Amino acid sequence: MESSNWFLKHVSVLLICFLTLSMSSTLDLVVTHTKALHNNFTAVSDFRLINRRILKDCSSNYVKINASSNSSLLDDQFVTVTVTGVSNPEDGDWVAMISPSNSNVKTCLLNGFYYLQTGDTAQLPLLCHYPVKAQYLSNDPGYLSCKNKECKEEQNGKCSVTTCSGSIKFHVINIRTDIEFVYFTGGFLNPCLVGRSAPLSFGNPNKPLYGHVSSIDSTATSMRLTWVSGDKESQQIQYGDGKTVTSAVTTFSQDDMCSSIVPSPAKDFGWHDPGYIHSATMTGLNPSTTYSYRYGSNSVGWSEQIKFSTPPSGGSDELKFVAFGDMGKTPLDTSKEHFIQPGALSVIKAIANEVDSNNVNSVFHIGDISYATGFLAEWDFFMHLISPVASRVPYMTAIGNHERDYVSSGSVYQTPDSGGECGVPYETYFPMPTSAKDKPWYSIEQASVHFTVISTEHDWSIDSQQYEWMKKDMGSVNRQHTPWLIFMAHRPMYTSRRGGFLLKDQNFIKAVEPLLLENTVDLALFGHVHNYERTCSVYQNKCKAMPIKDQKGVDTYDNRNYSAPVHAIIGMAGFTLDKFPDDADSWSLKRISEFGYLRGHATKNDLNLEFVTSDTREVKDSFRITK
Repeated sequence: MESSNWFLKHVSVLLICFLTLSMSSTLDLVVTHTKALHNNFTAVSDFRLINRRILKDCSSNYVKINASSNSSLLDDQFVTVTVTGVSNPEDGDWVAMISPSNSNVKTCLLNGFYYLQTGDTAQLPLLCHYPVKAQYLSNDPGYLSCKNKECKEEQNGKCSVTTCSGSIKFHVINIRTDIEFVYFTGGFLNPCLVGRSAPLSFGNPNKPLYGHVSSIDSTATSMRLTWVSGDKESQQIQYGDGKTVTSAVTTFSQDDMCSSIVPSPAKDFGWHDPGYIHSATMTGLNPSTTYSYRYGSNSVGWSEQIKFSTPPSGGSDELKFVAFGDMGKTPLDTSKEHFIQPGALSVIKAIANEVDSNNVNSVFHIGDISYATGFLAEWDFFMHLISPVASRVPYMTAIGNHERDYVSSGSVYQTPDSGGECGVPYETYFPMPTSAKDKPWYSIEQASVHFTVISTEHDWSIDSQQYEWMKKDMGSVNRQHTPWLIFMAHRPMYTSRRGGFLLKDQNFIKAVEPLLLENTVDLALFGHVHNYERTCSVYQNKCKAMPIKDQKGVDTYDNRNYSAPVHAIIGMAGFTLDKFPDDADSWSLKRISEFGYLRGHATKNDLNLEFVTSDTREVKDSFRITK
C-alpha cells in the first residue's frame, strides 16, 4: 500500500502540473513582431512533446542538408540551413538543431513513464534526445510553392524527377558542443527522419563567455564575475589599473540533477554539458565607480573589454535600481523551443537602454530566471540574452519554482517545475551572497535601501532556519543607515489572479506576513504571477492606509505614520501575461497586464517607483513612499 500511494502521489503531482500549465526573428524582425510570433509557445506545445512520438524512417537519396557556415562556427551568428532534394514540400517539414552532434535522435525504446513530465502519454517508442530548437521549412516563403526547383533525373532530354529546396536561418551561440541540423517530415506530432547535416564545430569551444557581475556585500568594494567556458583550467580577470585575479572553477553533471521514478528532463533527454563555470572576485574597488575589465586566458582567448559600474555602498544616499521577475528568453530567430517567453527580448532591450543612459545601479531578478527547466542548453541562451545588462551592473537574483521545485527534493512545493534541476544550475551560474548551498536567502544594502531576499521554495515555516534568518535580518536593520527596507520573494502574498495554493499559499502568508509588519517593511516585491499589480498599505487583506495624490498626481504613501507594507507583483518581464479577473479586492489599486519592469529611485527621504512598459518605454504607474 505504501509503494502504491507513493506512485500515485508522484503521478498525480505530475498530471496536476501539466493541467496547470495547459491553462496557463531574425534580427531584422522588430521586437514586437518577435513577441507576437512566440506568444503562443509559452506553455505546452506540440514541439515540447516530440520526444514522445513514434519516429519513422523517411530517408531519401535526393535530400541533402547544408549549413552556410562551412568553416568553424562563431560565438554568435545566424546560420542558413538549406534543404535540397525535397520531392513533395509539406507544411509539416521541419529542421531541428541538435547538440551534441552525436546525439541519438532515433527511436528510443523505453518505458512510457520515463517521459511523463512532458505531459504526454503517447505510445512508444520515443525520440531520445530533445532538440535545442526547431523550425518549419515553411518559414521560407518559397518552400511550399517549390520556387527553387532542381532537376534530379532526365529521360529523353526531359526532366523526369524535379525536387524543391528551402532555406531557413537559425540563431546559433557558442554552446561548446558540436551541432548538426536534422530534417524531419510529418510535423512535431508524427516525425519522420529524412536526413542529417554534417556536424558543425565552434571555432573556440573553450571561449570564455556570458560574464555577469554581482555584489558580494554591502560595501560595494568587491564584485564577483561569473562566466562560462569549455576550459577547466583557471582563467583570469584583468581589471582596473592593471589588477588581476584568478578564477575558481566548478561544474555540475547529470548525477547532480534530481530525479524520481519518473526520470527528469535534466537527468535525461534535456541534459546538455554545461562546460565549466568560472568565478572570481574583483577587490579594491570604490563604490559608484566605473571600471574596465576582460576575462579569459592567453590559451583560450579573452572576452572583449567591458565597462561595469559598482553600486553605491550601503548607507549612502541615492540608488537607482530595476526589478522584475519571470523573464526567461525569447529566440532571435523564428524557432520553436520547449519554453519561450515572448516578452523577454523587449524587456532586456529596454533595460539595456536604461543602463546605457546611466539610469541603473543594480538589477534584481526575483525568480523564474531562464525557464530552462531541465533543458540545460537554454541557460546559455539566457545568459547570452542578458549579457548587455548583466556584464555591466550587478545582476542580483532570487530563486523561483522553475529553478528549484521537484518531487521529493526538499522543496516546499512538490511539483516538477524545475525539470529536475533542483537549483543546481541556478546556484552555479548565479552565485549570490548566501550562507551555503541550497540556502538561497541573503540580504544586501545599497545606498539607502536594505534588501531582504528570501526563497519561497525552501522552508519558511515558523522556527525554520530561513524564518529565523528573516526575523534576525530584518530585525537588525539600522534604519538611520538604510531607511528603506524592501522585501523580495518569488511567490506573492497578494494577487488578484484566481488560483490554488501553488499561486498564493495561505500558510506562507500566515507565517511570514507578520514579520513584514513587525519590522516595518516599506515595500514587498514578488513575481510568479505574470502581470503588474500594486496594493494599498495592506495587512491581512485589509487596507491599513491609502496613498494620497501629490501635486503631480502620483500616489504617495506617508510612512512617517507607518501602517503596513505596500505590495507589488512584478512578474511581467517575459512569460506570457496573465489576465486579471473582472472583479478585484479593495486592496488592489493598480493592475496592468503588459510586459515591462519596475524602476526604482531611492534617497534617504523618498522611494520613487515606476512601472515602465518595455514596448513603448511609457510609465504606466508611478507611486512614492516618503519618510
